[in-house]
Amino acid sequence: PAPSIATAACVRWRFSAATMPENRRRSPPLIPADGLWLVLTVAITLLPHLGALPLWLGGAVILLLGARLLTDLRAAPPPGKVVLGLLALALTALIGMHYQQIFGRAPGLALLSAFLCLKLLEARTRRDALAVVLLSFFMQLGQFLQSQSMGTAAFTVLGVLVATASLLRLQGMTDIRAVARLASLLALQGLPLMLLLFVLFPRVQGPLWGLPGDAFSGTTGLSESMEPGSISNLVRSGEIVFRADFSGEPPPPRLRYWRGPVLSTFDGRSWTQARRSEASTPFYRTAGKAYAYTMTLEPNRQRWLLALEVPLGGPENTRYSSDFQLLSKDPVNGRIRYSASAYPETRTGLSASPAALHAQLAVPSAGNPRARALGDELQRIYQNPAARIAALVERFRENALIYTLNPPLLGADPIDEFLFETRRGFCEHFASAFVFVARAAGVPARIVTGYQGGELNPVDGSLVVRQSDAHAWTEVWLEGRGWTRVDPTAESNPSRVDDGIGTALSGESGLPFMIRADLDWLHAARYRWEAVNNAWNQWVLGYDPLRQRQLLGLLGMKSVDWRQLTALMFALCGIVMAMLLAWAYARPRDGDALDKSWSKLCAILKRRGVTRSANEGPLDFTRRAASALPEQADRLERIGALYARLRYGPGGDDDDPTGTTLERLIEEIGKRQ
Repeated sequence: PAPSIATAACVRWRFSAATMPENRRRSPPLIPADGLWLVLTVAITLLPHLGALPLWLGGAVILLLGARLLTDLRAAPPPGKVVLGLLALALTALIGMHYQQIFGRAPGLALLSAFLCLKLLEARTRRDALAVVLLSFFMQLGQFLQSQSMGTAAFTVLGVLVATASLLRLQGMTDIRAVARLASLLALQGLPLMLLLFVLFPRVQGPLWGLPGDAFSGTTGLSESMEPGSISNLVRSGEIVFRADFSGEPPPPRLRYWRGPVLSTFDGRSWTQARRSEASTPFYRTAGKAYAYTMTLEPNRQRWLLALEVPLGGPENTRYSSDFQLLSKDPVNGRIRYSASAYPETRTGLSASPAALHAQLAVPSAGNPRARALGDELQRIYQNPAARIAALVERFRENALIYTLNPPLLGADPIDEFLFETRRGFCEHFASAFVFVARAAGVPARIVTGYQGGELNPVDGSLVVRQSDAHAWTEVWLEGRGWTRVDPTAESNPSRVDDGIGTALSGESGLPFMIRADLDWLHAARYRWEAVNNAWNQWVLGYDPLRQRQLLGLLGMKSVDWRQLTALMFALCGIVMAMLLAWAYARPRDGDALDKSWSKLCAILKRRGVTRSANEGPLDFTRRAASALPEQADRLERIGALYARLRYGPGGDDDDPTGTTLERLIEEIGKRQ
């Protein structure tokens, strides 16, 4: 938002004298061309907001803009105050009913959008138009309350330029090229201030919008429970969940399991988390090869920190759970960046207590009789739990279960119906059925949800993981091996892990367009865009208090508190403003046609011995010149009066609106030298 604020300040400063009413006279009326510029400004300002507004309000905004456009094209008067007042009351009531309140980010922006359109429809004078433009500046800042993406910033820059151009148009500038050039110049004048504010403004960790009720309402992702359809619905989104930058070669696809919530309680349909312990140190000893990486995690409003199995590291105050999750101290309500390492060869749960393992054997007392019978059969045939799991994996392969994004609905016994009837499901169906049968066979088992795989971006080398990579797999506890990962989905459909979900589900309806495996050209374009967007996230949105301290440390300011930082910021901003003022006053001014004619007269009279003082007004100067040159007295006094009316009169001069008479009189003075 800094460009909007700085540019608005520059524009207001530059034109405050021109827009201030002299002697309290009435503000000049708008002409239709001014109204068209205002409609363009408001339309570009509100366009990014339309997606967040209710459909009916978006339609109302478009209708109000169209109404103003028609009044300007037809040169018709705007609606009266009664009509506008009723519209304002009706829109306020409808917005309050829709949001059940009028306070907060969403209802506040909705109200401002409606009021901006009403103010535009009401605008009759230049003063009204200035209010419309300045409110547009504020609404451009409001875009960042919904999104801080690079696209939002680019659209805001466009809105700032158009709004600034509208201010210039209100000052009487009609040449579009000159308007565009000066609007760009004013925006560039705000750029140094924007950079200073960005670098030095004390950073606040947290959301841009501080109301807890709706600060993070747009975030989605995994939850603490799972039932048929929960993950398959999530997979339909191509939204990025996190990016990982490895310090060396990334692990192969079969090791890219990003651990999230662990689910071990089953009620016959839904799996939920059980109680767990937390500690500041892990419940295992790492071993084997390590993969070091830096994670950039998008907000999810949860405490879990998605990490590559088996994790070590994380941000400050990281917690480890007894089911081997990586947890943050507080919910992740903003984008965070942290370093971690993964040890895939680490064995976990080797010393699990009998009571803890017994809890991982629980199944509902009724339901799914055929799956229960299959578990009893495996337990009867195979004495070794590892052999039971191997046989169960083989059963999954032999049953030719189909991996699909569009499984049929399941009834009262979902596991039986999936295994023995429909044989079609997504990863949650595979994991749920496998854990149920394993428990029925006497092997402790549980479900792990998270993400599997990820796509390497060849442009910047980062591994990108999306919601479409959401996955569920299982863990079984085996003597001497501890908790061991078994992915029944991968056993039935190996391409899910080896080649990614785009290949595994090729041809499926509902697959996100951006992850389809048959669109190489689209992938190449997406890689470039996401690499640029990643740089924006890291260096602009990721400029947090830690990075600010690091940057200031490089500049020699290692221990600066917020008071010193604020003082430094204001001092440097003052220096920049002083430099801009000095530059503005030092610029040569060409002046308009009247200035050129007056300068020509002053030069003529100077050659004849009459020099104008710097503080001498036109009437006093021409009277003094008339006394010195009595043969030109009438002509000089007429020139002085005519110039004063043209330059300072409220409407120019009715007899000489273009100044041609003035120019002719001055030419006559010059010829009589």
